[in-house]
Amino acid sequence: MKKGIHPDYTPLTVTLADGSTMETRSTMKIDSYKSDVDRTNHPFFTGKRQYVDTAGRVEKFRRRYAKPAPKESEKE
Repeated sequence: MKKGIHPDYTPLTVTLADGSTMETRSTMKIDSYKSDVDRTNHPFFTGKRQYVDTAGRVEKFRRRYAKPAPKESEKE
């Protein structure tokens, strides 16, 4: 490895959302990091799905890009 081109790799304490901590190493320039997500509250691990308002998004798309309805005089 070349000298002077790699960042410092220092110990880091990570505190998870459930309060548990773990020691790791990182190039971050801080001593501790607090995470808001872990296996106790992430939807992948809990099995709880978060639904997004896709119907509203689809309707907004259709209103924006829909072809205008033909006028009565053009139908004949």
